[in-house]
Amino acid sequence: MATKDFNYEEFAQNLAAQAQELVPQDFNDVQKQYVINTLGNFAMLSGQTLAQDPNLNFNAEQSITITQIIAEWSFHKSVDVIRSGIPQQYWDPIMQQIAYTIFEIAKQTFSQGLPHDKILELIEHHVKKKYAEAITELKNKGAIDEGLMEYAMSQSNMDRMAQEMQQQQEHGGMPIGADGSLPPLPTAPTIPTEMPKVDSKVLKLATVAMLFKKLNQDKVQTILNKFDPQDAEAVIKYMRMPDLIDRVGGANALRALQEIKTTLPRNTQITPHKVILKLKKFGSKYSSKELDTILIRERMGVKRLVFNAIEGKFYDKMAPRVASIVATHLTDSV
Repeated sequence: MATKDFNYEEFAQNLAAQAQELVPQDFNDVQKQYVINTLGNFAMLSGQTLAQDPNLNFNAEQSITITQIIAEWSFHKSVDVIRSGIPQQYWDPIMQQIAYTIFEIAKQTFSQGLPHDKILELIEHHVKKKYAEAITELKNKGAIDEGLMEYAMSQSNMDRMAQEMQQQQEHGGMPIGADGSLPPLPTAPTIPTEMPKVDSKVLKLATVAMLFKKLNQDKVQTILNKFDPQDAEAVIKYMRMPDLIDRVGGANALRALQEIKTTLPRNTQITPHKVILKLKKFGSKYSSKELDTILIRERMGVKRLVFNAIEGKFYDKMAPRVASIVATHLTDSV
């Protein structure tokens, strides 16, 4: 029977309100709102189904737990999707697959009466599997290249979160409050003793090395040629560390990127003229027939953006920031 005493609307709103305090500070307003809306929408939909579907037989506590699990994973995986660099038009399809997977696995495991830690373990396994499948599917249909696929795959703080959950369970279980309290984001480990004096510069160079490991090595070498020789040598050394990501930690890397961002030139305004120049340069490398082949899987708006730019015109039905993202995607994926 349906769960009559589960106020899913209020619960979902509470979760979304709390998420506002947890969204990464380096996200822009659009990205922050996407995370909050995604969490809120999936929590609302799952809560409504649990509360109203007569074929389900969960009590209020179980419904709260399932909805919170969906909200937590929606939060973290939407953050991962944004940080992955995958074009925004693919975010929703990925997140919808993940949310559906969580809901189905949660229904099955709760109905079977499995232990709470086993439920969390199974859900984590299937979320990671579905996320990897969705990213691989994008690569297979030509929406992203192999480098971006690998980088997207690496975007996960769930291993650390699982460790925290395990510690909580060992001390009495993960608390699921009636107010829908979200647990805090896990704290990333700092760089260990192999990098003894972790000053700001070392952290920045290590973070740059993390990014460079995902780039084409010819591009990396071109960039390193502009570095101070000692700094370039340090970056190369860090790139050779197989566990560099774990040593630096996500929180440290984000802090370093924020510091780097503040030192960059402020002339970062995206204008139609800049997009046109970028796409003109891109288009100049190919014939019209080759461009048709490259753009065969792209939407009509993307094709018009490219061909208009080649003629020196801007496709004004697309916002400059979105057009810039498209231009970068095309440049990097070919």
